[in-house]
Amino acid sequence: MKYKSVKGLLTKDESLIPVTFIDKLEDILHGFLGILLFIISILAAGYTLQRLIETRPFFPLGMIQGINDILFVIIILEIMRTVIVRFTDGIFQLDNFLIIGVIAAVRHILTVGASLTMEKEKTEEYFNRALTEMGVNTGIVLALVFALFLSRAARKSGTSK
Repeated sequence: MKYKSVKGLLTKDESLIPVTFIDKLEDILHGFLGILLFIISILAAGYTLQRLIETRPFFPLGMIQGINDILFVIIILEIMRTVIVRFTDGIFQLDNFLIIGVIAAVRHILTVGASLTMEKEKTEEYFNRALTEMGVNTGIVLALVFALFLSRAARKSGTSK
């Protein structure tokens, strides 16, 4: 017995595996992953709050750790949103991945900048490496923002036709 495959809907080919069965399994997996990511984000937010309360001195070390941890929770939530959109719409959206990349690169820039500021004894090699890391991550942020702009512009031009 042959079934229509997802690809087969376009090419009129048939598959040995029923599409609805695979779709159901995929939906179950995406639902499970969404719930798991939500639980992870709650635990990470709780850990962030605990670190904010316990870190001494709060300024500047606690604030820097707090911002880093909060951006990490935002990354987890953006990944969860991507899974949910895939679960509801049936497609992965490029914009969500670009936003996750921007947040991750900005988080790294802030972390490197903070460690550079906090470090008492900086060797020239450490300083140059930190500046190079920040420069590379800045380039990544600019490239991802440009890609996000292109993605949204392409979508707008595609809907206006």
